[in-house]
Amino acid sequence: MARSASGLPFDDIRALFDEMPGRDEAAVLAIRARDAQLTKPAGSLGRLEELAEWLGGWQGRARPAVTRPLVAIFAGNHGVAARGVSAYPASVTQQMVENFAAGGAAINQICIVYDLGLKVFDLALDIPTGDITVEPALDEAGCAATMAFGMEATAGGIDLLAIGEMGIGNTTVAGAVAAGLFGGTGRDWVGPGTGVDSEGLARKAAAIDAALELHASHLGDPLEVLRRLGGRELAAMAGAILAARMSRIPVIVDGYVATAAAAVLYKMDPASLDHCQFGHVSAEPPHAKLLAAMGKTPLLDLGMRLGEGTGAAMAAGLVKAAAEIHTGMATFAQAGVSEKG
Repeated sequence: MARSASGLPFDDIRALFDEMPGRDEAAVLAIRARDAQLTKPAGSLGRLEELAEWLGGWQGRARPAVTRPLVAIFAGNHGVAARGVSAYPASVTQQMVENFAAGGAAINQICIVYDLGLKVFDLALDIPTGDITVEPALDEAGCAATMAFGMEATAGGIDLLAIGEMGIGNTTVAGAVAAGLFGGTGRDWVGPGTGVDSEGLARKAAAIDAALELHASHLGDPLEVLRRLGGRELAAMAGAILAARMSRIPVIVDGYVATAAAAVLYKMDPASLDHCQFGHVSAEPPHAKLLAAMGKTPLLDLGMRLGEGTGAAMAAGLVKAAAEIHTGMATFAQAGVSEKG
């Protein structure tokens, strides 16, 4: 990413918010007109009808289709993990990345079932971010560069992007980012994550509170919240969402950590997430709170809390179904079915 005239990398990110395209309203009208002629009562497919409009509107297609979907998983390690905020050691991040590559993770199986592409982005796993309780997670140049790296997930002509993550300790930094954006204390934004006990929850809350106190004077800027309290996978996911908007690629956001990344963009401009659906509400308690703070309604509620894009991938199956229903159903005239009198 080239720097702006001021030399500040974040200025280039901020400039994109003035250039965001909207959805194709002509495509939306065409989808609505066809929907009114399909062999079903009006509105009878509920949110599936809304998904067809959303998909086609952002793709610019009167006949929405999902032919090149991608699940992008961003993996990062965190300095704060050394404070006992997770039930697993930081080495598990790399081990799980290897498991993804070998096809042995849950996300691999979901991608097979729904015919989704899968890419895993290793974000310098051998170099954890700074411990947010004593220093910023990233400097400005590093955060902007990681956002730019995340933007590469939209390359290759994809027409639907589902984003997820892997990173031991990242529900702690997600909680810190949520608190930095929307207020509250560590206790307001923590959950069991990978399965910590009550003492682990207390350590997570304490780490967030320490980080909020340390960085308090910088939390009025969402990008500063991201770089000081977040991590590389959050920065990359935010970049991927932003790049998808610039290319009018619909996005499905996964669980708590991915939603925290999206929330950074929301706080900069709520309309910046209009091209996004939130795949599910996870069993991580603060996820529902974060979705509510942004006024977002998830597509699924399956009690999942695995991460790694699994909820977004499951929702991608719904989106594919919505597109196929809309384009494949017969109209009343084609089927010779009498319309409502």
